[in-house]
Amino acid sequence: MTQLSGVELRMAADPTQLSIVRAVAADIAMRQDFDLDSIEDLKLAVDETCSTLITLAADDAVLSCHFAVDGAGAVRVAAKVSAKSAAGPDEGSFGWRVLTALVDSVRTEVEETEGFVVHIDLVKSSAGAVDA
Repeated sequence: MTQLSGVELRMAADPTQLSIVRAVAADIAMRQDFDLDSIEDLKLAVDETCSTLITLAADDAVLSCHFAVDGAGAVRVAAKVSAKSAAGPDEGSFGWRVLTALVDSVRTEVEETEGFVVHIDLVKSSAGAVDA
């Protein structure tokens, strides 16, 4: 996401901060008229994303989480953290499977600049994405 729209949170990469990120995700989803199940899905997905990044974080790292709404009303989340190593998320883990089931798309990348930065980007549309 290159545009400066939306909301960005920067906080210590610490599990005690997760409730703040979940609250912001829920508020943004509510403002987009997501149904209750989709709001909960987004909250869980953001929680899992940030928890995953926290486990990979370097000492004293800052977790950054950017929320934006695209033209179709989907919520896009771009989260990143400075990491201890080039190892990205374990895409075979149960948590990763849960994450990918909750959202429309997930993308991860490890950027090697001055150290390592792990990115996880996700997109969640309102309940219309799966027709019953």
